[in-house]
Amino acid sequence: MVYELYYWPEIQGRGEFIRLALEEAGADYVDVARRSERSGMGTAAMFRFMDDEAVPCPPFAPPFLKAGDQIIAQTANILLFLGPRLGLVPEDEGGRLWVHQLQLTIADMLVEVHDTHHPIAASLYYDEQKPEALRRATEFTVSRLPKFLGYFESVLARNPAGNGWMVGDALTYADLSMFQMMAGLRYAFPRNMQRIEPGYPLLVALHDRVAERKRIKAYLKSKRRIPFNNDGIFRQYKELDA
Repeated sequence: MVYELYYWPEIQGRGEFIRLALEEAGADYVDVARRSERSGMGTAAMFRFMDDEAVPCPPFAPPFLKAGDQIIAQTANILLFLGPRLGLVPEDEGGRLWVHQLQLTIADMLVEVHDTHHPIAASLYYDEQKPEALRRATEFTVSRLPKFLGYFESVLARNPAGNGWMVGDALTYADLSMFQMMAGLRYAFPRNMQRIEPGYPLLVALHDRVAERKRIKAYLKSKRRIPFNNDGIFRQYKELDA
């Protein structure tokens, strides 16, 4: 099956968690909005699909995935669908739900990262909410970030397999997503991460292990990997990383 991923072409954003899973599995997929509009793709194809009244289960917003006749939206939901098909979850139901639960918690964390630079409204520019962003970022880096990282560090420590992965005895899409979170946090909050990372050695090791996996390593070096930038969820503003 050729999967069709629909997401904004200029940013990693929420779509990157799906890209990482597809890349790790060596899946055949098309990043539709990043293709030429002359080929019938591009962002125009994404909007056409979202506006098509014939689609019975329309997505609210990207990312969404087309797999045959199925349309699946929401990052965690897409990964729940892809996990067993790409071999990125345990075979038992309990294990799959545990991975999904971790992904939902990562989604909660991602929202809080976004809100450090857009705490009032996504429709406003960052410059229109700087004082509020500074307050929100301070609360995040001082209180919320250690709480989230501490939780995921404990998940790694409690895995009975003791193999450096979060669930069971093999890598899952939750590990890939945690890699992305660590990479994004290092970009957005380099000073804070340098200060607190020594307290989370298992998460640091997880990031490094994922980065060295053959397909992920090749992906990170390729043009398919969109660089972090200040249009995405992880943004680098020095004043928010005090």
